[in-house]
Amino acid sequence: MKIEILTIFPQLFESVFSAGMVWQGSHKQAVEIEVTDLRQFTNDRHRTVDDRPYGGGEGMVLKPEPIFKAVDKAKEKCPQGVHVVLLTPQGQLFNQGVANRLVQYEHLILICGRYEGVDQRVADHLVDEEISIGDFVLTGGEIPAMLVTDAVTRLIPGVVGNPSSVLEDSFMNGILDYPHYTRPSEFRGYKVPSVLLSGDHGKVQVWREEQADRVTLSNRPDLFSGKRDTRCET
Repeated sequence: MKIEILTIFPQLFESVFSAGMVWQGSHKQAVEIEVTDLRQFTNDRHRTVDDRPYGGGEGMVLKPEPIFKAVDKAKEKCPQGVHVVLLTPQGQLFNQGVANRLVQYEHLILICGRYEGVDQRVADHLVDEEISIGDFVLTGGEIPAMLVTDAVTRLIPGVVGNPSSVLEDSFMNGILDYPHYTRPSEFRGYKVPSVLLSGDHGKVQVWREEQADRVTLSNRPDLFSGKRDTRCET
């Protein structure tokens, strides 16, 4: 799989993608990460990527020309299986189900918005979908792109050492994960639940399912009520 990120601040990704799961996926050649500077697709000597909005108002808007050119070039290199995503507050909310769907594409392009936003013609005529990572405002789409890249990369076969561990993560079955413990069995008087030391795998499984329900009901009751769709549907 290839994930290409279009941004005007490519340097922001250097340290984040040089370690952890994304680096591991790249090292194993399970995923190819390419960060593309949109300023390469400008024509003026100032490499202008933004302009004032028509109709007035504060702030600047990313111009359509560099984005269209960058996507056109990406599609020339990989004409099939390209899926273009605009990261914007106006998009659908990103969750595990969306990550499970995005990992099925051969070539994923993530467009990072900036300033007051992106020219609407990009959303209307270029991208396949718009995605938001939450109901809050960031200075740009770079951090959302990192988040989406990380969530998708770890789902690619061969990236995570133990594939079954991915299936047990929070949200994979629609609810939160159960609590985890490790050695020592007692720390500062706090003991690991005895069932986890029993060696009875059946009882352990029942305990984990009950705890996952308890944690979800306490911290995210909306996952039970259906107010938000976080099931891993594809």
